[in-house]
Amino acid sequence: MEKRGQWSSRFTFILAAVGSAVGLGNAWRFPGLAAKHGGGTFLVVYLFAMLVMGVPLLMMEISISRKLRKGAIESMRGIGKKWEPVGWAATSNAFVIVCYYSVVFAWVILMFLNSWQFGGMTGDNDAASGLFQKLTHSTFAVDGTMIPGQVLVCLLIAWGLIFFCIRNGAKSVGKVVKITVFAPVVLLLIMAIKGCTMPGAMDGIKMLFVPDASAFSDPTLWVDAVGQVFYSLSIMMAIMFAYGSYLGDDADVAADAMIIAFSDMAVSVLSGVVLFSTMGGTGMLDQVTDSGIVTAFIVYPQAIVNLTDIGWFNAVFGAVFYLMLITLAIDSAFSIVEGISAAIADKFHIKPKTVTIAVCAVSGVISILFVSQAGLAWLDIVDHWANSINLIIVGVLECIAIGWTFSLKKVHKEINKNANRFKMPLWWLVASIRFVAPVLLAGLFGWNMYDLFVKNNGNYGDYPMWAIIWAGWVVSALVFISGFIAKIVVARKKKKGFVEDEVIWED
Repeated sequence: MEKRGQWSSRFTFILAAVGSAVGLGNAWRFPGLAAKHGGGTFLVVYLFAMLVMGVPLLMMEISISRKLRKGAIESMRGIGKKWEPVGWAATSNAFVIVCYYSVVFAWVILMFLNSWQFGGMTGDNDAASGLFQKLTHSTFAVDGTMIPGQVLVCLLIAWGLIFFCIRNGAKSVGKVVKITVFAPVVLLLIMAIKGCTMPGAMDGIKMLFVPDASAFSDPTLWVDAVGQVFYSLSIMMAIMFAYGSYLGDDADVAADAMIIAFSDMAVSVLSGVVLFSTMGGTGMLDQVTDSGIVTAFIVYPQAIVNLTDIGWFNAVFGAVFYLMLITLAIDSAFSIVEGISAAIADKFHIKPKTVTIAVCAVSGVISILFVSQAGLAWLDIVDHWANSINLIIVGVLECIAIGWTFSLKKVHKEINKNANRFKMPLWWLVASIRFVAPVLLAGLFGWNMYDLFVKNNGNYGDYPMWAIIWAGWVVSALVFISGFIAKIVVARKKKKGFVEDEVIWED
């Protein structure tokens, strides 16, 4: 086996982890949820959920993989052999996610390359909101097999960029994140300055930051805040297991996790400032939505063409906006692939680069499904099941495995191994991993099931039931049986001389 890669410095690890955590959801879903739930009210609940669930779970994954020097699959096996299938479920679900996340990345590239068209759409909301549909030929339904050539080209560009960034694991990722993590912050600041100087911008800022006390009683506020924290930090997706496994023994996990979590939140708030000030300045505050696709590709283009009466300026601003989304998307996209590659390479003793090539090739072919005319609909279904069902179940199982069948004192010791300024209290970790996190996640799952089966009679998005079964339930079933299929594969390989690593937590 090759010597395991390591981050070149603590700073590089933090940048990589922040880059993974800060993604498209920060730019478009966070502001939408804030608008939905009384602005500052959502920020308060989000901060609470970050502290009681997000930070402890993040520390947990990083510290375990740092100790065991393994990706998600073998790290969960190190907790207990019976929990290896949970590692497989996290890895398999990450594979599902990257198949369609790469397409969203491609759409962002497509809009960036066509942002010049905004120059001729000044004040034309219909043309701006219809540009995405015009470029992708989307039917917004599961019907349509035509694949637009320029979208396919953008998908190839997206996968080329993803592979380039992770071709040499931690080494190449470390070089890339020094650019890609700071670039979106700079671009967001540019857009925030422009937004805040527009007449009416302060109406948007007020909407973002001033709490609405009456919103605290809305159960969907708590559900959405917990969900946003959980989805935003790149936990339960094999990513932080991979990134943590590249850490040196001198890493201060407690402090680093706090920096990662609050950097993620800071970018979310900055994104909110950009969206709310721009929407306020263009008189479109009533159109802010928690739907990321709608915000980025339908609503925001309308704001772009109403920024000024100068077409070329609007086009440049549009290019800056989509370039910002590109820099957000790329880190998250390649981190998912890295999480998958590290987990499989560790399990089967394969060179990481070989696995990376295979993962990019296979998921790249599958992703073509989502760039067809029906791609947006298929993506919507798969995304809902991958996030609202699979990811949450993995989270609950990880909490049970580590909180109830393993020693949290050992995990706590590993978290605080090199802690100086900040040490994670044991009571905080125990309360979160054993009780608060699994209860919150179970509540989130229960709410999603209530919404699906009670409010919508088992139907999602008015799609045909056959599409929901195949793209939703069948894909979810494959995610959770992947570990058991892998056991059969390993058993057959053992007959040919394959030897599994002994993964042991040594005190």
